[in-house]
Amino acid sequence: MPDELGEREKEVLRAVVQEYITTGGPVGSQQLTRRGEFEVSSATMRNVLADLEALGFLEKPHTSAGRVPTDRGYRFYVDTLVKLRDPAPRDRELIHAGLVHESSLDEVLSEASRVLHSLTRHAGVVLTPRPDAAVFQRIEFLRLRENRVLAILVGQNGQVHNKALTVDFPVTSDELIKASNYLSELLHQVPLEEARERIRAEMDQEQALYNALTAKALRLGAAATDLQTPERVLIEGTGSFLEQPEFADVERIRALFRALDEKHKLLHLLDRVQRTKEMHVFIGAESEFSAAGDVTVIASPYGTAEAVLGTVGVIGPTRMDYRRVIPLVNFTAQVLSSVLEKV
Repeated sequence: MPDELGEREKEVLRAVVQEYITTGGPVGSQQLTRRGEFEVSSATMRNVLADLEALGFLEKPHTSAGRVPTDRGYRFYVDTLVKLRDPAPRDRELIHAGLVHESSLDEVLSEASRVLHSLTRHAGVVLTPRPDAAVFQRIEFLRLRENRVLAILVGQNGQVHNKALTVDFPVTSDELIKASNYLSELLHQVPLEEARERIRAEMDQEQALYNALTAKALRLGAAATDLQTPERVLIEGTGSFLEQPEFADVERIRALFRALDEKHKLLHLLDRVQRTKEMHVFIGAESEFSAAGDVTVIASPYGTAEAVLGTVGVIGPTRMDYRRVIPLVNFTAQVLSSVLEKV
């Protein structure tokens, strides 16, 4: 059990993880004693490594090789041993510069995945806000042709949803403008899911039946707010996996890319982060997605003071620099949240 580890075992485990992250090769006893951190013989170090292997924190990839961390070893390292470092000033500047200078929500979210990929050399990932999470700001209607209307819904934080409607009743351009004004006032500052309920309630009231314009506006509003668009997962830099030696194994890289193609697994994982409203580190077999290809997913929620809107993070090999990557993901989520307050 982790509680049974003494200080020497903890420091040796920390050293093995950090050495393996740096070199990418199995770590042996002589390699550790040469680091100068431990005043013990190679024989004593071998015994400590054997104990950590017996407890499941390390494993030997080959019979004559050194040892590498297991998922359990990484988990104990992340939860107990890692000493996180604040992002370097240059990294903070790059994150601010990339996110603050974008204008639309889609551009900001795409840039968040790009900047994380650029800084970590792992795949940057963003879970976009659900349409139902949008707080309604206004709605506009644009005639496309005689029986087709484009509804443009604008959320408080810059989210824009377009939906083409087929109308089976006559409506003039002037009526579309008045319907837009009426619905924008009725639904202002209301979450989209609640907006649908408010429209249904208005339609149930008898007075709507006596006002032709109101009835048309409500029918347009009901159709426009019936959005089926799910969250999207934006991924930048999946080719970075090919740069890592552990993904030289063809079957491993195939398993990873199959998992990336099955977006529902990643979506489910990132949605867990959004629901719990806190950063998560999923290592290897800890999740259905991260088990594929032996990867780690580090993700943090972003949003406004009113609500969590989505998730931002990275996907990389379990052999990643957790000391640096965890603070970068956390800082990116903080900057993204502050930007969304102003979008």
